[in-house]
Amino acid sequence: MSINASGWRPEMAGKDNADGAAPTFTGNKALMLEEALIFEIGDTTTTGVDIAPAQEGKSRLGNLARDTTIGLPGLSEPETVRHYTRLSRQNYAIDLGLFPLGSCTMKHNPRLNEKMARLPGFADVHPLQPVDTVQGALEVINELAVWLIKLTGMHGVAMSPKAGAHGELCGILCIKAALEKRGEGHRKVVLVPESAHGTNPATAAFAGFKVEDIPATAEGRVDTAALKARLGPDVAAVMITNPNTCGLFERDLKEISDAVHAAGGYVYCDGANFNAIVGRVRPGDLGVDAMHINLHKTFSTPHGGGGPGSGPVVLSEALSSFAPLPYTARTKDGHVHLIEEERAEEFAVEHFGGKLDSFGRMTAFHGQMGMFTRALTYILSHGADGLRQVAEDAVLNANYVLRSLEDVLDAPFAGAGPCMHEALFSDANLADGFSTLDVAKGLIDEGYHPMTVYFPLVVHGAMLVEPTETESKAALDQFIGALRSVAERAKAGDPALKTAPHFAPRSRLDETQAARRPVLAWKDPAPMAAAAE
Repeated sequence: MSINASGWRPEMAGKDNADGAAPTFTGNKALMLEEALIFEIGDTTTTGVDIAPAQEGKSRLGNLARDTTIGLPGLSEPETVRHYTRLSRQNYAIDLGLFPLGSCTMKHNPRLNEKMARLPGFADVHPLQPVDTVQGALEVINELAVWLIKLTGMHGVAMSPKAGAHGELCGILCIKAALEKRGEGHRKVVLVPESAHGTNPATAAFAGFKVEDIPATAEGRVDTAALKARLGPDVAAVMITNPNTCGLFERDLKEISDAVHAAGGYVYCDGANFNAIVGRVRPGDLGVDAMHINLHKTFSTPHGGGGPGSGPVVLSEALSSFAPLPYTARTKDGHVHLIEEERAEEFAVEHFGGKLDSFGRMTAFHGQMGMFTRALTYILSHGADGLRQVAEDAVLNANYVLRSLEDVLDAPFAGAGPCMHEALFSDANLADGFSTLDVAKGLIDEGYHPMTVYFPLVVHGAMLVEPTETESKAALDQFIGALRSVAERAKAGDPALKTAPHFAPRSRLDETQAARRPVLAWKDPAPMAAAAE
């Protein structure tokens, strides 16, 4: 690869970069390092490792055998390490600064949690080990389960779901099994308020239910009257997010639960925002029948990267016996046992009065051990009073952000009372032609990952900010100052915002075309160049 492919070219002579500086030969900007694709760094004819030629053998691939070389570049170890390290420097992370994503709860992950998760017996445990060799791991799973039940005021918990949406499915399948058990499989409608998380209707539809929307009030909460009016013999459940995606607590949830139960349905609560109420409110006291808990959002396990996730589901007494297998239980001998199908009948007699109604399995094994260990460490580190303070500080920080910016950004529900864990703004008062996207891109130049944009859908041009409980006032003040500056520029019609970001590794992209026509494979441009000649 020629260095000129990403650096200085003769036609750039005398021209400046967007930030006013002359372009560099390498394309680097001091310690902001430009990095080419790995295919452009190495070549396919060399390798950084001496490997003996492979012996020819009969292929077992039939007509699936590759008829061309694989085309991977050969790099030395230093080249490989530098490539990925340079790419990592272009990432934003919670360890670099405040991560304002709303609804996603990018919590700090305490290093103590990581240390505990790496202990032998947790980090290297295998799901097929004999049960008598994993008593410590089973104790951790069971202890976490006990805490989750206590914190939510529920009766039982399914630990095996691997993520929030997986947990939603678990809860809905428990509801479906319960309805079928009592001969009411004809209930096929699930009511989902506009202020619920987007996965809720998808989960209900996937489980075979028909989804109907329930509108929100002008202050961003569930229209309780409209929900009550829709209840009937065809309604299986309501899926409600509390606190909801507008960052507001659903004050009528107990009234809603009572009405749904009276109509023969069940109440599913999306517990993704449990971080805002943990230690303060027990969903079980509000009439909730099932609720998933995203361990990363409330109990500080790692978030993102495609996994590993964990979404335990707490269940009311009405649904506990329908939980999926396997689960842990402390039996009369004092030991924690993994209850699989062969022991489930015996356990059901002891704990559920002889009822065994499990709908089956959600996953091959028992859940995500690393996430369980981290979550229990976090809970035991804080204790009950500490977890209560987590919620209080999260709510305090979000309200500080809301009240500090409501004079410069439109805050559609600021008059509905204090927000919970996240502050919601919109682009309603920006200059003509300026939108949420421009504010988000401008925030990148300020050194922040943008907040969640265009969600929730009930607010046009939404900007959702969740600072979490671990951010100091100084960190919040700096973020507030940065967002205020960008908002004021958008209100004044600063044309530079329309092309932001200017200081990021890449300038603004055509996101619509990137989504509709993504380039998913690298093609060597050399043959095309040769053909053009």
